[in-house]
Amino acid sequence: MATEITVPALGESVTEASVGEWLKQPGDAVAVDEPIASLETDKVAVDVPSPVAGVLSEHSVAVGDTVEVGALIALIEEGASASAKPAAAKEAPAHAPSEAPVGDAAQTLSPAVRRAVLEHGVDPSTIKGTGKDGRLTKEDVIAAAKAKKSGGAAPAATPAASPVGTAPAVGARNTERVKMTRMRQTIAKRLKGAQEEAALLTTFNDVDMTAVIEARGKYKDLFAKKHDIKLGFMGFFAKAACLALKDVPSVNAYIEGDEVVYHDYVDISVAVSAPNGLVVPVIRDCQAKGFARIEKDIADFGARARDGSLTMEDMTGGTFTISNGGVFGSLMSTPIINPPQSAVLGLHRIEDRPVAVNGEVVIRPMMYIALSYDHRLIDGREAVTALKIIKEAIEDPTRMLIDL
Repeated sequence: MATEITVPALGESVTEASVGEWLKQPGDAVAVDEPIASLETDKVAVDVPSPVAGVLSEHSVAVGDTVEVGALIALIEEGASASAKPAAAKEAPAHAPSEAPVGDAAQTLSPAVRRAVLEHGVDPSTIKGTGKDGRLTKEDVIAAAKAKKSGGAAPAATPAASPVGTAPAVGARNTERVKMTRMRQTIAKRLKGAQEEAALLTTFNDVDMTAVIEARGKYKDLFAKKHDIKLGFMGFFAKAACLALKDVPSVNAYIEGDEVVYHDYVDISVAVSAPNGLVVPVIRDCQAKGFARIEKDIADFGARARDGSLTMEDMTGGTFTISNGGVFGSLMSTPIINPPQSAVLGLHRIEDRPVAVNGEVVIRPMMYIALSYDHRLIDGREAVTALKIIKEAIEDPTRMLIDL
């Protein structure tokens, strides 16, 4: 008996998605609740599980197709044996880039992973995937490439396993067209919309990280032992931001029509890098959480962003955003707000720089911080004040304990 597999509910107000990749091909055995396909919505990738055990007999749609909630996407022969290949399986008209076989014929790569394989010249069949169900992530490919450059055990890609077939001739100039994912298209529209709608402006400051670094060094072992999580920098900046947003509420507000919506809580969106693009899961009620809970939330979001298990609920809402470009080496940037929010805090790399302290030049670990804001709602004085509060709280963390 054939069981129809349809697009599941995708979240509030989300009615359609794109087929990102097929995780099972016609003729493959499927277990109950085993994912057979990955769908891309505007914000997250959603796996479609099988409700029955059997054999996938047919793909009803191809990679890249747009499908609505409830639409038929596949058929599964319940209780069938995997050795019995379907006689009339509807394969996708052509292999999309994300389905190009590489190394192991059963292995499929997402567009982001495939681009990383091409860029770094590694053999994906020799890399152990850390993503969901053992799938390769972009980070896996980058790590293997680094190991290869440093003389590690990762072998070079062989011509037979190359995702693009034969090796190009020396001096060849190749191009590749890859359709933008639904998530990347949405990111592009939202960011461009923010530039066109908001009156964006950025104010800068620099922060002496000495006190925070000393606090981490002094308490990191005790913190990790008690809370089973590392003490990072983001917890400090999240709590410092809560102080600033309490004193300058417009930075935690947004414009809705001809009204300003203020919040008596702080839901901080934290920019996290995922294989398909930047996502911004939300730490809710940050003002009421301690360092340990904030650090655990951030670590959980990072892990689930990498394996593609973030949900729409995880990224719904948010009153303020923190983006840390410093983890990638950024010295300074002008971050773009995350609509409908009105401000975003940009963090950058820490580097030793000479600064004047009490009339003497000393070397201190310094970080540039940036606050981009919508000038329609936030005045320059308010933006500068908010950033100054964050700076002062980081340079003297005791302020966070006594609400200064």
